Amino acid sequence: MSAENVFTLSNGEQIPVIIENRRGVRNVTLRPKLNPVREIHISKPWLTSNSFVLKFLESKRKWIEHIFDKAPTKEKIKPDMTIEILGRNVKLIHDTTMRGNCYVNEEKTILCIGGGADMFERRARDFIKNELLTEIKKIIKTTPRKYWPTRITLRDTTSRWGSCSTTGNMSFSWRLAFAPYEVMRYVVMHELSHREHMDHSAEFWATVSELYGFGVERAKRWLTKNGQHLHKYF
Repeated sequence: MSAENVFTLSNGEQIPVIIENRRGVRNVTLRPKLNPVREIHISKPWLTSNSFVLKFLESKRKWIEHIFDKAPTKEKIKPDMTIEILGRNVKLIHDTTMRGNCYVNEEKTILCIGGGADMFERRARDFIKNELLTEIKKIIKTTPRKYWPTRITLRDTTSRWGSCSTTGNMSFSWRLAFAPYEVMRYVVMHELSHREHMDHSAEFWATVSELYGFGVERAKRWLTKNGQHLHKYF
C-alpha cells in the first residue's frame, strides 16, 4: 500500500492518494473518503502500474472534484442540539450517570446519551446506526420474501447509498439515517429490486415503483440533490 501520491483539487487542496494492490481484482476502483480524513483510496490489480492508475484518476477529475467540493462542512455532534434521525427531529441530551442510550419520550424526539463526554459522539453514532438497521429490517419484512437479502451490513460510503450482490448480500450507507424517512425507504426498495433485476432496466424501475408506491421519483430526486448533506455529521 502506498500513500506517496496526492491529488490536487482546483482550489489547491491536496488529497492523499492511497493505492492498494489486490489479488483477484480485474479493474481499478476509486473510493473517495470524506472521513475521518479526506483521502482517495484506489484498488488495482497487481500488474497494473501506478502511473496508469494516476492517469485513470486524472480522467475522473470532474467526478472527484464534485465529491470533495460538494462535501458539507463537518458539524460536531454535541448535547442539546437537534438533528434529523429517521425523519424525526430529535434533540440530543447527555446524562453521565446513564450507562446506556435511549429515547426518553414515546414520540422518540428526545434521545439521551449516557457515559462520559469523550464518548458522546461515538455512542450517539452507534445508537443511530442500530436504529437504522432495525428500521431497514422492518421495511424489508413488508415486501414479498423473494426480495429479502441473505445478509445486511451498514457501511460509510461516499458515492453509493446501497448495493446488492448476486448472492443477495446487501449493504447500505448508515448515513441514510439522516435522510427523510421516505428517501431512506426508497434506497431500501431500490436494492431489494436488484434481487429480481441485477441491472437498471425498465423492468427494474418498474419493480422499484411497485415496491415503493407513489412518490418514488420525488424520493429519488431528493437524494440526487441533497445526498451530500447526509455526510455533515461525524
